[in-house]
This record gives sequence, structure tokens and C-alpha cells, in this order.
Amino acid sequence: MVLSASVKSKIPLLFLVCVSVWWAFYYQSNGPFNDYGRANFEWLYLLDALVVAPLLCFFCIKEKKDALIKALALICLGVLFGSFIVPEQNKFIWHHLEQGRYLIVAVMVLFEVVAIASVILAIRSALAQGRDPDLAIDEPITKLLGGGAIAALLRFETRIWTYALFASRVDRRQFNGAKHFSYHQKDGAQSNLLGFILVIVFEAPLMHLLLHYLWSPMAANIISLLTLLSLVFFIAEYRALSRRPISLNQNALVIRYGLYSPLVIPLGNMSRVVSNQAFVKRSSQVKRYNYAGIPNVEISLSEPIGQIEKVYLGVDDPGSFIRALIVNISKVDK
Repeated sequence: MVLSASVKSKIPLLFLVCVSVWWAFYYQSNGPFNDYGRANFEWLYLLDALVVAPLLCFFCIKEKKDALIKALALICLGVLFGSFIVPEQNKFIWHHLEQGRYLIVAVMVLFEVVAIASVILAIRSALAQGRDPDLAIDEPITKLLGGGAIAALLRFETRIWTYALFASRVDRRQFNGAKHFSYHQKDGAQSNLLGFILVIVFEAPLMHLLLHYLWSPMAANIISLLTLLSLVFFIAEYRALSRRPISLNQNALVIRYGLYSPLVIPLGNMSRVVSNQAFVKRSSQVKRYNYAGIPNVEISLSEPIGQIEKVYLGVDDPGSFIRALIVNISKVDK
């Protein structure tokens, strides 16, 4: 059986978790297999966690940059696990490793800050030139990190900060496409999102004070930080709704919805496009792009995209959208 790249990339972390559970049981046991606690050597866990697991990253992940970053992350995670797993009286090397992991974390954070700063500068330059905003975000990240899960996550994070900070520089006419369709007014989607933002803004200071005095200052600071990050996300989503359109090209439909990664559907792969007025249940075969109410457009695919067989959309003007889509599909069929 051939494993997919996404499954193989998870093997190093799964291995680290499994060996950590096993060695935790080993070190806590008192039996003949560990000489009744006299064979609790730290190098037993060290070899698996700090040598084998990082090496697995380079065998299971094709992109060497992704493999290196994940290997460093697993080393830090292994040292953290080892600080709890390895008995204190058996630690000799581990005390030095526990101090060294902070240096690795600092190097990784510095690398990420430099990478993100360079990406933001590239995006600002591209937006100033009037280029497609999605391409302005994707190209510098792809050049820096290639493909893979880390690059996909960084694209999403960069998209959040781009629309949170530079939304005024994004014009929907800059996106590639012959026709653009909006979705932010359907069932008050953007207004509802603004309501969430206002609730967070007014609730956050009160919640911080309550947690500070009723629980602990540390918990209050952590939860307030997470609340601020969620506020950044909602602001970016609010701004992206009216700026990232669903676009129709001669050969494909490009579905951009808020901060979601775009989904490109070839027109030749659409077997049916009709209006929808029924509730759509969650399913692995169904992809829903809708913020409020019921999706008003149903697109059936001739060939599944991954597991997706149907796509449901919520757009502001479903009649015009369906007519334009049917006309372009008929041109492709001819």
C-alpha cells in the first residue's frame, strides 16, 4: 500500500508520540525489563526522540525546508516530553538539552519573523502594482517554502494579516476573472460578522478583569491574547468578504469566499448548475460556501475533486450567477 504525502508527513509526529508513551511507561515501571528501575537510562528515550524522529522527517517529507523545520520542532517537543518522562535522578545530558531548546525556539521564531517580514514586503509591493492579490500572497510564500502543509498554513495566516492591515489596497477588480460575483450581502453575512466584532471588542476588557481577579492574572493574559488574535481574524474576514469575489473565467470558476483558500472548478467538470432552497447537511462529499441562511446555488461535478461531488454557494444574485455560469458552460461544451 502506497501512503499519500499528507499521511507520510504525519508519521514522524505519530512516532514521537508512540515512543514517548512507551518510554513513559518504561521509566515509571518497576520490573525485570528495566532491572527494577536501575536501567532507566536517559539515552534510551534520547535516541528515539532526538535522533530517529527527526531523521524520519527527511524520509517522509519531500520538501527539505519543511522537513528541517518539522525536525527542529520535533526536537523541541521531544526535549519537552523528556523533561517529564525521564526520571530526575537519571538526567545528566537532559538538563543541558532543556536549556538548549530555548535557543532552538528562538532561532525558529527569528526565521519565521524574517520570512514573514519578507513576504509582507513582497505582498505590499505586488498590491501597489495592481496584481492579483491571491497571486501576490501565494508566489512569495511558494518561492520561500514551496508546497506542503507549512506553506499552506503560512498562506492562510498571511491572508489574514494582509486583509487585516492592507485591505484598503485590495480592489476586487484586481482579481483574475472576466466576471466577478459578490456574496457579502446575502442574509446580512457581513453585518452579522460586524456584530461579532463589536461583541468581542466590548466583551474582551470585561472578561479580562473578571479572569484577572476571579482566576489568575496569567490565565487572564493568555485568554485575552487569544481573544485579540480571534478579533484580528474576524476583522480580516469582515474586510475580505466584500473584496474577494467569486470569479468566472472562460474555462473555470474560481471560488473565493472570505479568507478561504480558492477552489478552482473547470467549467467542463460541471454537470448541473441549479438554484437551491433546501438545507444542506454536512458531508465529506459536499463543500459549502455560505455564511448565513441556506445556500442558493448547487453545482454538481462530473468528476469529484478529491471527495467533493457537489458544491453549494451562497451568492447575492443567484439568478445572474447561474445564467452566466450556464452560458459559459455551453461555450465550453461546443
